[in-house]
Amino acid sequence: MPTPAARDRILDTASRLFDRYGVRAVGMQQIIDDCGCGKNTLYRRFASKDDLVVAYLRRCGDDWQRLFDAAQVSASDPADQLVELVRAVGARAVAPGARGGPLRTTLAEYADSGHPVHRVAEAHFVRVRTQVRGLAAATGAADPDELADRLLLILDGLYANGPAFGEAGARTAVAFAEDVLRSARPPARALIRRSC
Repeated sequence: MPTPAARDRILDTASRLFDRYGVRAVGMQQIIDDCGCGKNTLYRRFASKDDLVVAYLRRCGDDWQRLFDAAQVSASDPADQLVELVRAVGARAVAPGARGGPLRTTLAEYADSGHPVHRVAEAHFVRVRTQVRGLAAATGAADPDELADRLLLILDGLYANGPAFGEAGARTAVAFAEDVLRSARPPARALIRRSC
């Protein structure tokens, strides 16, 4: 029986290839050849390519969770946490070799809503939206759902265009997020003077 290390090695290889070429473009034989494992070893750990892609997407979801958790630890104020989240995604999106968010690209590659790969990717985005909406609500924004959606559009823009815009674009996205957060706060109430 293959060891857990063999499973991780296969998943590491598949992840690297999926990130570089896209999920649909990579075949199981290519993973076997690149990993240097036997066909039986791969298929004992992942019964099908769909199973392997689902494991890959779950790993990507875990990466997002670590990013989200780190943003929450970085500051006590929810608005600052959201800015830090945009900053972290920006840094990741402009890193050498970045090709957009793997969950986004895989969701596009598997458009059938009944497919297990599509369902895992879609569930990830529901979770992300819930997380960002939770932080947006904690900022005291007048409309936290709208604030969250605006920030999610900034994050999506970073994933889609980060490599093209580079570090300057990532800095612009952070500034844009700060502007969006400032405009979402309820206006300060004017002091009413009472005449004696």
